[in-house]
Amino acid sequence: MKGDYQDLVDEISALLGAPATLENRDFRLIAFGAHDSDDDLAMDPVRTRSILTRQSTADVRSWFEAFGIARATGPVRIPAAPDAGVFRGRICLPVRYRGIVQGYVWLLDHEPGKPGPEPAALDAAMEVAQRIGVLLAEEAKAGADLSREFLAVLTAGRGWQQDMAVAALRAALGPGGDGLHAAVCVTPWPGEAPASVPGAAAVCVVPRRGGAEPGGAAGPGAGTGAGAGPGREAAGDPALAVLLRLRSTDALAPALAAVTRLLPRTAQATGPGGKGATGQATGEKASGGKVSGGKASGGSAGAAATTATATARGVTAGVADPVRGLADLPAAWEQAVAAARAAAAQPRFGPVAQWSTIGPYRMLATLAADPVDDPAARTLLAPTHRELARTAEVFLDCAGQAGRAAAALGIHRQTLYYRLARVEQLTGLDLDEGEDRLLLHMALKAARLA
Repeated sequence: MKGDYQDLVDEISALLGAPATLENRDFRLIAFGAHDSDDDLAMDPVRTRSILTRQSTADVRSWFEAFGIARATGPVRIPAAPDAGVFRGRICLPVRYRGIVQGYVWLLDHEPGKPGPEPAALDAAMEVAQRIGVLLAEEAKAGADLSREFLAVLTAGRGWQQDMAVAALRAALGPGGDGLHAAVCVTPWPGEAPASVPGAAAVCVVPRRGGAEPGGAAGPGAGTGAGAGPGREAAGDPALAVLLRLRSTDALAPALAAVTRLLPRTAQATGPGGKGATGQATGEKASGGKVSGGKASGGSAGAAATTATATARGVTAGVADPVRGLADLPAAWEQAVAAARAAAAQPRFGPVAQWSTIGPYRMLATLAADPVDDPAARTLLAPTHRELARTAEVFLDCAGQAGRAAAALGIHRQTLYYRLARVEQLTGLDLDEGEDRLLLHMALKAARLA
């Protein structure tokens, strides 16, 4: 299908007499025409970065989308903006299928003093863009059609059943099955899977499995301030599973941006959000340009809104480490589920958490697949001792440093000592002993996942 896109892009380039590039709706490069001009303004920083990195930054995307390209049904002319790294004007041909934008064809507008494309040539180019839209829609549908095979891999038991499920998915994906992928878990996910997810090889909804009902206790200090969890167990809710294609192991930003857009979003949401993929995706600047502030700032504001709303609704996402081929996909899915659970337990991870960044929760999420009921911590974790549990957790998070813990809790050091003595009385543990500290710390963190 890659060759089909290239042929169609070359056809548009020939019709309009200008090099064309094709990007999907997430501004990821799919194909581009040959460039043989001596005009230095033709290869401006934005165009150069798009071709070299095969993607554009979130700020660049927001800047171009401000011209209404996502709603347009015909060619859109965008003026040059040297301060933004756009040295030559652009002509954007929206690529649509049944009214839904699938991507964009970009061309450099005519040089000053020279005539631009004739209306008839633009009409012919739009017809080619419609053919591209059909291909992009079919490719997205193909990924959705693999939901049964994908679900079988994620739910099959270990052993020959899982091996057969992986083999079936590999056969369905064809050569693409041997490529680089990342597994993603978004939970809770109500309803059916989306019709298409940009960059996804397969999408499915994984039914609810055993776990606590939504709305239960969210661990130490729930609802009492910093560190309060949203009160649901990610592993127990229906989840959206996405198998994202990757180009390289160190180019996760497009995948993380795609995941962020799956989270709930409302225009009224406000707030700084967390440290997840949103900050990475919106914090970039156009290479060599200054696409920031003004219209471009809408991208960052929108991403912050997504983060705030997702956190408020208790929806989180986990992204596993990239895997090549499908043999390790079941393990990658477990990583994604664990990362989503960690994001629900610790808002500081943001609504989108990567497995590689969740620290001790990589182990705790595996150990605490079921609610932990350690006798030493049972009394402390009761709702009546919530403030004591939070005090103990902060103290252990601060490596047992009383001064830091008291400051973090906003209490006097003597108050801290009194509370820690009460913790020792309730648990029977000695907080001067390393193993007792380890046991209590693990119990408190595991409670967040339950």
